[in-house]
Amino acid sequence: MTARTRVAVVGGGRSCEHDVSLASAASVASGLDPTTYDVVPLTIGRDGTWHDRGMRPIGLSGAAQVLRGCDVVFPVVHGPHGEDGTVAALCELAGLPYVGSGVTAGAVAMDKWVTKLVAGAIGLATAPGHLVDTATAAHEHWTHPVVVKPVAAGSSHGVTLVERPDDLRPALDAALALDRRALVEDVVTGREIDVAVLRRADGRVVASPPLEVVVDGVFDLHTKYGGHADLRVPARLDEVDAKALEDAALAAYGALGCSGVARVDFFLTDAGPVLNEVNTIPGLTEHSQVPRMFAAAGLAYPDLLDELVRGAHR
Repeated sequence: MTARTRVAVVGGGRSCEHDVSLASAASVASGLDPTTYDVVPLTIGRDGTWHDRGMRPIGLSGAAQVLRGCDVVFPVVHGPHGEDGTVAALCELAGLPYVGSGVTAGAVAMDKWVTKLVAGAIGLATAPGHLVDTATAAHEHWTHPVVVKPVAAGSSHGVTLVERPDDLRPALDAALALDRRALVEDVVTGREIDVAVLRRADGRVVASPPLEVVVDGVFDLHTKYGGHADLRVPARLDEVDAKALEDAALAAYGALGCSGVARVDFFLTDAGPVLNEVNTIPGLTEHSQVPRMFAAAGLAYPDLLDELVRGAHR
């Protein structure tokens, strides 16, 4: 009888995406084939304390002992202190195989400002915008409608569409409450299209069918998790637009040095794709966008998870 692969599934974390991460981690743990994988859950509390499968606090030293007894680590910690390369760095230092992007890709993709710089260097369009920090925010003046967002946060936390001068200061305060830096970007008019990119276990890099997010207004936190968005996959696109989006998603994934699966979010405008952001640890419940996209391509959720584990960094 072949021994099952022990997989440590790590969820939670110190970011504002803690609850979303818990949902993703629980789904991954139950979605891994129990005949092939022995799942070992670990949870990082909101205060950074590590907990075992019984939710007993074991600290980092206790977690390290658990991790050393596993074959692969599957981090599902969204946002800062997880997706930004910190959990990948822990695995690298401990010499543990892990699922997903490495330290550099996680850190760069989490930083929306640096991602814009990388995108510009390889010829991908992004929304015109500029950087604001806690020292310069007081000098920011409203001139036209903008979107304000934290530089390093996810799940649409702290994102505000500012359409009136009086709304600019509260929007900056909301973004800077989550990060020391914020982006102030022009409003881009276009369809919201996501493409997932996966490095399969055999090394091939493939793009999913595109998914369109149809909302009335901004795809904010309430819309994203309140069931108010219409997610259409595959998105109805002509051949030219579909090819442009796939090429742009693959280019962004490659330039950032991603591994595992990443979700690349675009606005599709009359002038072509405009990159919004790249998520290196996207939502991974069975009903999240990435699994939906690959399911539309015939890759079922347990098979997607299997590809990710078998393609882990060694």
